[in-house]
Amino acid sequence: MFMNFLRENKIAAGILTVLRLYLGYAWFTAGLGKLQSGAFDASGFLKNAVANPVKGPDGNMVYGWYVNFLESFALPNIDVFNLIVPWGETLIGLGLMLGCLTTAAMFFGLVMNFSFFLAGTVSHNPTDIFLGFIILTAGFNAGRIGLDHWVVPFLRKTMRANGLKEKVKSAA
Repeated sequence: MFMNFLRENKIAAGILTVLRLYLGYAWFTAGLGKLQSGAFDASGFLKNAVANPVKGPDGNMVYGWYVNFLESFALPNIDVFNLIVPWGETLIGLGLMLGCLTTAAMFFGLVMNFSFFLAGTVSHNPTDIFLGFIILTAGFNAGRIGLDHWVVPFLRKTMRANGLKEKVKSAA
């Protein structure tokens, strides 16, 4: 019943729009600030996450696999991360604020939130994750009052038409 409300109700679409705008603004301003400063460098954050990993009550590292990922992949490729973090935050924010490709934007927002969380940053991440899952669960309804109202039907129509063409080509 709640899922139907969240995914189909017009009142829910309005509530989701407010949540989407709130999160979108937060993502957008965080990313834009990093882009405008021109000096964003994630290496200090990542080195700190490696040096001070999340530990459980027994004192043992909880997310050893994530620390290994940071050491073996993220830090050696820091230039890539210095590019994708600010641009990712900015584009996630734009997608959410405009209601364009909302579920994709929220999915990648959640990936980034969990990445920060796994690195030991709590801050507002739990709230953002909770609101993000509501938006992601709502699917199309979260972007109904936004560009998704036109973009999603266009993409569906285009994908169906291209899928039909591929089937015709493979049958010939």
